[in-house]
Formats: sequence, C-alpha cells, structure tokens
Amino acid sequence: MFDTMTLTKAVGAVCGALLIYLFVVWAAESIYGTGEKAYGAVEVAQAYSVDTGVADTTQVNAAADGGADFAVVFATADAAAGEKVASKCKACHKFNGANATGPHLNGVVGRNMGSVDGFGYSDAMKALSADIWTPEAINAFLTNPKADIKGTKMTFVGLAKIEDRANVIAYLASLQ
Repeated sequence: MFDTMTLTKAVGAVCGALLIYLFVVWAAESIYGTGEKAYGAVEVAQAYSVDTGVADTTQVNAAADGGADFAVVFATADAAAGEKVASKCKACHKFNGANATGPHLNGVVGRNMGSVDGFGYSDAMKALSADIWTPEAINAFLTNPKADIKGTKMTFVGLAKIEDRANVIAYLASLQ
C-alpha cells in the first residue's frame, strides 16, 4: 500500500501546499501590508483616521503643558462656537436644569463644585463643594478631568484645544 512512489507523492503534495501558502502570504503582504516588519519598530502613518470624539491623551497633555495663556484666549472666546463644541457634552449633561448621567450645566460658571441637588457626586467632587467653578477651574478640569480631580466619575478624556475649552466656557457662562 505505501510504497516509495506514494510516499514521494505525499511529501511533494505537502511541500507544494506550503509553497503555495508562502506565495499567497507574500502576495497579500505586498498588496495589503503596511511595511511594518514583525518585531520591527517601523512607524507607519495611517491612511485615514476616524474621529471617535475621544481626544488622544498625548494631545491633551501636550496642550496642557504649553501654548497660549488661557486668560488671553478666554477674553476672545466665542460662545456660538462653544455651543457647537458643547454638543459633545450632551451625551451625559443637559442644559435645561435637569440632571442626566452628569449634572446639568446651566449656571455652572460661578457655582460651587459638587453642589447640584439630587445628583450623586463622587467623593472626590463632594470634597471640593466649597470651591467655585471659575473659568480657570473649568479650563483645568476640561483639559483632563481624571488628572485634575482624582476619583471623578466623569469619563470624558478632555478637550485638547485651548480655544475649544475657552469657547465652551464662554457658552456655559452665557447659560446663567
């Protein structure tokens, strides 16, 4: 049943299948590959990016470290532009005085932190209830909420651009 010729045919079939597999992998890599080698450190730029609404934390931290002075940017802030940026906030906050996942934001500028009745704040936010939400405090919080108030329940990663933060704060100030 198994003679030399049958064994040679079986080994040839396995080797041929492996050779075809290697050619298919090579062709697929040349068509769809990114040029990155296995275990390599080749940096590959993305062909396109999808805005998920979540800021990259490296961009947020870079914006927080340097750039324009907040007071200068806030002096020229545009509340109408801030309303557009604040649409990101509508996933968790309302602007009509009703609480949602987060507390309502109308009247937040000048209000005590963690002071909205009926909202279950984190212990970290309750501890700051004597502090006031000034434009500067909101700017620091919106830069990176988790870093500004350790233990906050807010999961938003922050707004990277100082202009966006200033515009949102101008919009929030107009909601008094």
